[in-house]
Amino acid sequence: MRVIKGILIFIMVAVFLVGFAICAFPIIQNIVVECQLQHEAEEFLNLRETEAKQTEPTETEDPTAPTEPTQPPREHPELWEEMNAYNESLWTNKQAGLSDPWSYTQPSFTLGDFGLNDEIFGVITIPALDLTMPIYLGATNSHLAAGAAQLSQTSIPIGGINTNAVIAGHRGYSGASYFRYVPDLNIGDKVIITNLWEELTYIVVDTDIIAPNDVEKVLIQEGKDMVTLITCHPYASGGKQRYVIYCERTS
Repeated sequence: MRVIKGILIFIMVAVFLVGFAICAFPIIQNIVVECQLQHEAEEFLNLRETEAKQTEPTETEDPTAPTEPTQPPREHPELWEEMNAYNESLWTNKQAGLSDPWSYTQPSFTLGDFGLNDEIFGVITIPALDLTMPIYLGATNSHLAAGAAQLSQTSIPIGGINTNAVIAGHRGYSGASYFRYVPDLNIGDKVIITNLWEELTYIVVDTDIIAPNDVEKVLIQEGKDMVTLITCHPYASGGKQRYVIYCERTS
């Protein structure tokens, strides 16, 4: 009897542990993924801060002197110039390539070709949602799994008149939130983009719900410096629609 009782207790404990593991797994996975996203973003921000300190103006330079918006910075000047040219060409050709789904998933730039160690281009920070995620160029499956992704054939998020960087994010992925709560944003909320060179601040000015192929709703708007956030809608619907958040540069 004691042996049978011991076996029954063992089975009950085992069943409890298995059930607990099944229930706890999504929570643990969520924490792990969120921590990974936060770690990647913080590493980028720390590296950028270090580079900024190394390139601070010398005493003989006037930090208040006016500069052209497209003047190449000291860090990665070739990449800066090519990205500005890319953004200008998008406006000139009216983003003709955006109609092809293949084209907006393929990265327009491979950062490794310019001497960078990884493909993180920047960080998106949304204070109202306590959200910080790395940004990748090109909406590939791997980039969307690793963070937020800029759609190719839309502007690179470096700012400038006649630009609109469309940044996509999953409406939750691998147990983590990603862009799940961006529909909670209100007009006037801040969206901060920190790229390889500077921090750009945008505010939410409008929202919309569109069809997945409604390209006209995410095009560059003349005379504006914009970032547009986009995610699937409704939540857990399989991507029947897209929720869009339009943001404009504050200065």
